[in-house]
Amino acid sequence: MGASVGFGRYDIAVIGAGIVGLAVARALQKLRPHDRIGVFDKESTVAAHQTGHNSGVIHAGIYYKPGSLKARLCVQGVRQMKAFCAEHGIPVDECGKVIVATHESEVPRLHLLLQRGNENGVPGLRLITSEELREIEPHASGIQAIHSPGTAIVNFAAVAAALANDLRAAGVELQLGAGLIGGKEEGGEVVLETTRGTSRAKLVVTCAGLYADRVARLLGEQPPVQIVPFRGEYYQLRPGQNLVRTLIYPVPDPRFPFLGVHFTKRISGEYEAGPNAVLAFAREGYRLTQVHIGELAEALRFSGFRRLLIRHWRTALGELYRSLSKRAFCRALQKLVPEIQPEDLLPGGSGVRAQAVAKDGSLVDDFLLLLRPRIVHVLNAPSPAATASLAIGEYIAAQIAAQQGWPSSTLTTAG
Repeated sequence: MGASVGFGRYDIAVIGAGIVGLAVARALQKLRPHDRIGVFDKESTVAAHQTGHNSGVIHAGIYYKPGSLKARLCVQGVRQMKAFCAEHGIPVDECGKVIVATHESEVPRLHLLLQRGNENGVPGLRLITSEELREIEPHASGIQAIHSPGTAIVNFAAVAAALANDLRAAGVELQLGAGLIGGKEEGGEVVLETTRGTSRAKLVVTCAGLYADRVARLLGEQPPVQIVPFRGEYYQLRPGQNLVRTLIYPVPDPRFPFLGVHFTKRISGEYEAGPNAVLAFAREGYRLTQVHIGELAEALRFSGFRRLLIRHWRTALGELYRSLSKRAFCRALQKLVPEIQPEDLLPGGSGVRAQAVAKDGSLVDDFLLLLRPRIVHVLNAPSPAATASLAIGEYIAAQIAAQQGWPSSTLTTAG
């Protein structure tokens, strides 16, 4: 878009127009209604990546370590998300969910999940027998399960679109197609160089998802983590199948912050199976054939990524094999629903999850925020970030308000 005309000066600039960036802008606008606020994104639409490619599940808050940001903000975020959707006429299906133990070795972990969910304040959870499981999901196989009646589904892209409309109506400027290419602090402001020109802001909040670490570096930060992209691939269940009614999940592997392949109902009425967790060869690598040599080399230079590969190479190869083999993918699903067959699985979509990895090779398990006087970086916001987005926005706004000495009485989240 040609000339570097720029956008002038902002009181607050948010980098990233996914659901978290939009929620942050919403919370800051409520807190500072007279400030000039801009949201910048390299794409021409909001919710172009993680928000628009996820499974659409409003998670109840079962999995997360009690006291963690994920746990606190997810449980609060569920209530806020459902209320926001009701206010804006966005369909929500409270279909519920079962987490199924298929082997005796999984039962202790299932009970731990129930304990976590209860400690986190998730309403309505109960342990059910195999007979009760069959009443909810007649074709599911398991020896025990957790039933979460409050787990729901929604179209998060529709939520993001509603957030964007509300922001525009409140005077927030959405500068789409304006990717960040550089920046620095200068004269008490932050100079933002974008593909559409230069702007300045007194305060910047970065919510860049798959590029969170790179955007931080563009603004002079040396983040303690690096984003590693994991592609999650889905199959669509054959229309007319009657094997799945709601959401059926396995007991997750505690070594990873992924939930395992599962069955998901979509708000459209369709059903999906997945996702796996395949190391992607590009940050926007939605297909196996998408390879970005520069980004792959960048990942390999990072010691944490190399340590991650060395530690979990067998798991990585297994995920890749399951990506290439429908039958292998189907075998994983048959642990939950034995009657599912490869011919029931049709090609589906995929998403890429931005996962922060520390220098020691560990996967960062909680939301990660880096607070500086003029720049705030959201460095890790994987699932359940969409569910918790409104609560995350208020949490970040409250943190900024405390740092800047602003009154924050309009926020419901005090941190």
